[in-house]
Amino acid sequence: MRAHLILTSTALAAALIWPLAVHAQPADEFYKGRTITIITSTGAGGPYDLAARTLARHMPRHIPGAPSMVVKNMPGGGHTLATNFLYNQAPRDGTTIGTISNTIPLHQVLDGKGVRYDARKLNWLGTLGISSLLTVAWSTSGIRTIDDVMKREVITGATGAGSGTWLYPNVMNQVLGTKFKIVTGYTSSAEVDLAMLRGEVTARSGGSYIGYVQERPEWIREKKINILVQTGAVREKDLPDVPLMHELAKTDDQRALLNLVSSPVKIGRPYLAPPDVPAERVALMRRAFDALMKDEAFLADAKGLQLDINPQTGAQVAAIVDETVNASPALLARAKVLVATEGSPADGAKK
Repeated sequence: MRAHLILTSTALAAALIWPLAVHAQPADEFYKGRTITIITSTGAGGPYDLAARTLARHMPRHIPGAPSMVVKNMPGGGHTLATNFLYNQAPRDGTTIGTISNTIPLHQVLDGKGVRYDARKLNWLGTLGISSLLTVAWSTSGIRTIDDVMKREVITGATGAGSGTWLYPNVMNQVLGTKFKIVTGYTSSAEVDLAMLRGEVTARSGGSYIGYVQERPEWIREKKINILVQTGAVREKDLPDVPLMHELAKTDDQRALLNLVSSPVKIGRPYLAPPDVPAERVALMRRAFDALMKDEAFLADAKGLQLDINPQTGAQVAAIVDETVNASPALLARAKVLVATEGSPADGAKK
């Protein structure tokens, strides 16, 4: 009986010590022979899933111990299902990371439905980035710059409230006083493009610059569209003279609002680890992510899949997330109204 108690006590002590030993194991040794799971908040297919699977093929060689990586899809709840899992249930030892919608931090403070996470406490590893989203006008419309939209009405097509095709012209109407007339009901962005071709609408928002370059290069090459505004963090190097939406602000209040609604584009397609992962493993994964962004084989694969690669570091993403979530209550209240209400050009003149 005594021998049994001694054995049981020894086994219990070992069980208690083992997690501490794993936690204390040097990061450079920890990943040898292990598998890292990448949780993606989307279903199979699409840019987030394709990017995650491409990353899983190439990133292991930048991690000491060369672990394998697998992708697990966890769609649902407007991307909150995966985010809540990563925040509350995923292992916190560095063997699980995730890629989630860039709207998640803004959703936390503007909507809050289904939120059981604090985006500030997630360990942001970096982002693949995304090219600026554009607001464009068909060349024959006579609209050449955003200043023209301040002077006369411009019909723009949209897929519905909340989409980029609707959100950005609506925000510019309310904040800057543009005269976009938004026509909804199109089932896809591609349909809005066709509507421009047919002359049903003369403008369109929400399409990425790289998307136009890859899918409709002749529109840019033959100057079939005039690019009016960019939405994002920095101007595209090929579009140095096209202003960013937040650069059009005339007051600090306007600039803060436009920066806030632009924050998802600035975040791009981010990668993160759960809270409380040992700091040295977070640092290791950040270094591996940064190295991957310079990996020629990875970049070649990404280019072949038409994935936007315009990376930022984990620290840069964390700064954007903190700025978003820590926005003042007054600014958030204003933004909630802004993104939920279709405003007329007159609204912009009042604010």
